[in-house]
Amino acid sequence: MPPSPSDARARRLDAVIDAAIGEERIVGAVVLVAEDGQIVYRRAAGHADREAGRPTAEDSIFRLASVTKPLVAAAALSLAEAGVLGLDDPVTRFLPGFRPKLADGSEPAITVRQLLTHTSGLIYGYPESAGISEGIDRPGRGMVENLERIAAQPLAFAPGTAWRYSVAIDVLGGLLEQAAGAGLPAIVARHVTGPLGLADTEFTPTKPERLAAAYADGKPRPIRMAALQPVQGKDTIFLFAPDRCFDPASFPSGGAGMVGTAGDFLAFLEAVRTGGGPILSPASAALLGENAIGTLDTGVPGRGFSLGWSIARDPAAAGVPYSPGSWQWGGVYGHSWFVDPARRLSVVAFSNTAVAGVDGAYPEAIRNAVYG
Repeated sequence: MPPSPSDARARRLDAVIDAAIGEERIVGAVVLVAEDGQIVYRRAAGHADREAGRPTAEDSIFRLASVTKPLVAAAALSLAEAGVLGLDDPVTRFLPGFRPKLADGSEPAITVRQLLTHTSGLIYGYPESAGISEGIDRPGRGMVENLERIAAQPLAFAPGTAWRYSVAIDVLGGLLEQAAGAGLPAIVARHVTGPLGLADTEFTPTKPERLAAAYADGKPRPIRMAALQPVQGKDTIFLFAPDRCFDPASFPSGGAGMVGTAGDFLAFLEAVRTGGGPILSPASAALLGENAIGTLDTGVPGRGFSLGWSIARDPAAAGVPYSPGSWQWGGVYGHSWFVDPARRLSVVAFSNTAVAGVDGAYPEAIRNAVYG
């Protein structure tokens, strides 16, 4: 009798994970696959802390990096539903001093929606001389100073005219604090993680014994991150400060500052996929699942962007097996995830290895093993 499709997929996934761990490209990994809301594959492998001999567990806690962004986007949409803010409000309604200019000296309006869609004119990769924190570095940096430093840099383009991944969600985090009169950790807990029961997803780890150590790509194997660790990515060098999450003086980064588990994030994705309850209305959940930038170029053919993550407008053009309308993103500490609503399929692949866990052969192999 031939193997069932689910058994064959499990063997494919096991082979990908075993190879990545065995070849020491990834130190530790958690992979979860859900269909129709039921987890049909679950695997923890490798080490959460290689030097201590602590194996990865399904409830291992990881530094989330940009996996933070969808949670903060959902909090923003919840506040919009409550009338606390409007998606087309100017940022200056809540941050009156945040007035970055174009190169010609003009000062265009930036809206909340443009922050969410990364069409604001802000960027990642500012000059080192700007001294801007991107949410994973510069421990001790406060929110007010970081926003001032971002606002002092010229916009890369007029808001709404282009797409570029950016520090916009860090700006959004500061905006939400002013709009709601509370700290960003409390806002996200009240509007997202609390209602969903995501007890392990937070800005400051309250269960440090379960936090996975952070590793950087290296040869012949990944190295444990130092207090300040540069890591070469595909197009840039990332600077990590893995203990930043324990520093109370560091601003809560809406773009990169949370920690959490794969299971918690899967529960969040499933809530959005199935209509948003109990955190969002169906209309707000739809804003996370629909392309919001038209045909603006995201650097990947056929890829759009919603108010929270990328949208596969034309998977064939992008060379990916997703169904049209699928969602996808990741986190530079070593995470990838995608949701294929047409197939009622959600996949979360967390690791503790930057950047092999988010960009390159391993996440691509996980995706391809899911689809077969």
